[in-house]
Amino acid sequence: MQPKQTSYRDAGVDVERGDAFVERIKAKVASTYTDRVMAGVGGFAALYKMDGGKILAAGTDGVGTKVKIAQQLGIHDTIGIDLVAMCVNDVICTGAAPLFFLDYLATGKLDVETGEKIVGGIADGCLQSGCALIGGETAEMPGMYQNGEYDLAGFCVGEVMERDLIDGSNIAEGDTLIALPSSGFHSNGYSLVRKLVDVSEIDLLKECLTPTRIYWNAVKDARDILHGMAHITGGGFANIPRMNGGFDYVIDTLPEMAHLPPVFGEIARRSGLARRALYQTFNMGIGLVLATRQPDALLSRLGAAGERFWRIGHVTKGTGRVVVEGADGFILD
Repeated sequence: MQPKQTSYRDAGVDVERGDAFVERIKAKVASTYTDRVMAGVGGFAALYKMDGGKILAAGTDGVGTKVKIAQQLGIHDTIGIDLVAMCVNDVICTGAAPLFFLDYLATGKLDVETGEKIVGGIADGCLQSGCALIGGETAEMPGMYQNGEYDLAGFCVGEVMERDLIDGSNIAEGDTLIALPSSGFHSNGYSLVRKLVDVSEIDLLKECLTPTRIYWNAVKDARDILHGMAHITGGGFANIPRMNGGFDYVIDTLPEMAHLPPVFGEIARRSGLARRALYQTFNMGIGLVLATRQPDALLSRLGAAGERFWRIGHVTKGTGRVVVEGADGFILD
């Protein structure tokens, strides 16, 4: 018997409405730009030109409803890694080296021990990404959050020389797409995950709490041969064309479900979603996609760094679509 389909929208998240919101605010945001702003809304990170050929890359994000699982399990020492990862992984897509990080913790009533564990995770994430945790803000907001509840946001700034910027402009037909594995669902799709997993399923919830991978160490020594990087977050594979919307991205090989963390297969089964919907909601085992003209050199460097990887496809002429080939293939546009 096929399970009843449960979509992201069924879980209360409307991705299309979110996209429409971004479109409506773009003009207002752009009205604040100076001539130093190189990229704002729409990219993986905002770019701001400094003197001496330097560019600052900045990103902000949160952890989403994954914090609810941390709160249910009483495990608070890894959620901070997620926070750093979601910001750093966006910033490094520009080729920038992470410089510093700031956090924001909001809660109904501050629990000192819990707060210490959260910040400990943030510090761990900063150490993994080579950036300094230089400040933050803690806010007690009774009436906004119940006791034991909290939310997190983070802000990362990195630096890259203009000549080394990875902005997708060098992407060309024939470039190879290389994928790096995720550690799990990372920090997206959790409104749906939580709808499909009962609070009594402790072991499965712990798997869902696996922290987001930070990819800085994987890519920092390969940036000179990369034409683009895509952090696979909310929207799944729809993030790939954000590298450069003037091409199509053909995916001809995907990792088999058996090669992914078991939690993917279980959530896919419970959701009853078609393959297209799964890859438009979750990262499905792929956390970062790299575009390069030198795949052999890239794979050699990744292998020397002890990284797992998949060669998943190539770039072709097009209009910003993801074309997944195969008998159950699909198109995201």
